[in-house]
Amino acid sequence: MMTHQDLLAVAQEYGSPVYVYNAETIAAQYKRLTKAFAKVKQVKVNYAVKALSNINILSYLHSLGAGMDTVSIQEVRLALEAGVPSEQIIFTPNGVSMKEIEVAASLGVQINIDNLSILEQFGTKHPTTPVCIRINPHVMAGGNTNISVGHIDSKFGISIHQLPHIKRIVENTGMRINGIHMHTGSDILDIDVFLYASEILFETAKQFDNLEFIDFGSGFKVPYAIGDIETNIEEMGEKLSKRFNEFCKECGRELTLAFEPGKFLVSEAGKFLASVNVVKQTTSTVFAQIDSGFNHLIRPMLYGSSHEIENVSNPNGRERFYSVVGYICETDTFANNRRIPEITEGDILAFSNAGAYCFSMASNYNSRFRPAEVLWYKGKSHLIRKRETFEDLVQHQVVVTL
Repeated sequence: MMTHQDLLAVAQEYGSPVYVYNAETIAAQYKRLTKAFAKVKQVKVNYAVKALSNINILSYLHSLGAGMDTVSIQEVRLALEAGVPSEQIIFTPNGVSMKEIEVAASLGVQINIDNLSILEQFGTKHPTTPVCIRINPHVMAGGNTNISVGHIDSKFGISIHQLPHIKRIVENTGMRINGIHMHTGSDILDIDVFLYASEILFETAKQFDNLEFIDFGSGFKVPYAIGDIETNIEEMGEKLSKRFNEFCKECGRELTLAFEPGKFLVSEAGKFLASVNVVKQTTSTVFAQIDSGFNHLIRPMLYGSSHEIENVSNPNGRERFYSVVGYICETDTFANNRRIPEITEGDILAFSNAGAYCFSMASNYNSRFRPAEVLWYKGKSHLIRKRETFEDLVQHQVVVTL
């Protein structure tokens, strides 16, 4: 585990703000997930690249046994660059062009289609290329409509009620369907609701004779604070494994049970370190203003998410109430009236759960540089992304004479 001194050393060596990821935590989460489904003969964990796409993270997860779940041709290429074989990459885009899907197919990755029009076009042109179909079960297993994608108004997946249309396209084109997929969204808490959605997927799977795998997506909730609720992955593993094995017996062959976790594998591994520029007292609030903003960590402003904040420079200090804010010229609040050990200018604050959807959603808003990334592996820090420079900001701009 990384200590406060380790985090301070990282900030000292690489500057702030900086993201740091603990490889030990990633490995522990991967082991926990695979252990939960150990009773299934064939399990495949495809890491959701969008959560954290640094090629060193992809390579490390692949070394643990993970394949990759990608949503853009760029992510496909990142996975290949990280040394992941094409047959261990699944491409699950939404709303992309037929051209992009064809490029992915030419690279040899598993194609996953969630659109009737594209399914028909692809099947007509490439009937021998195996295709997975993404189903929308119209079940919302997560609690936030911003991150739950299985509900009836979602843009993702082909409606379960359109199954006759799917079968007509498959029969007319002669295309080969080798997988069925669903993703109900993030922050799954009600396992019974997830299992209900799984039954819909099993019923759909019965309609196809050449299936090789069933992909249940992911969306497993992780704790964001001490005592926070999370998905009981062990209970889910026990219940879904039993049902999956029964289904394999019913259909007379061993299928692969697939998942595509992102947040579950990397969220808790990440810390975001930022330095306190100013402590500002107003008539009603004490602000701790840091050398970052929602340009680096947008989740609190975008989703209302709460990240634990530690003062690693003074962890045992007297607690006071602070509102932690950034340096962006807009409201960029990370926490309101949060109890944190006394903060002084120059202290290093550590934001927890900074491994998933944090750096990957960072931007150059206000023309700020994106931070460095560091991997903590076997007690040592390794720089895996350099901090941006002014040259990075202007390198793709074209100066014209007007």
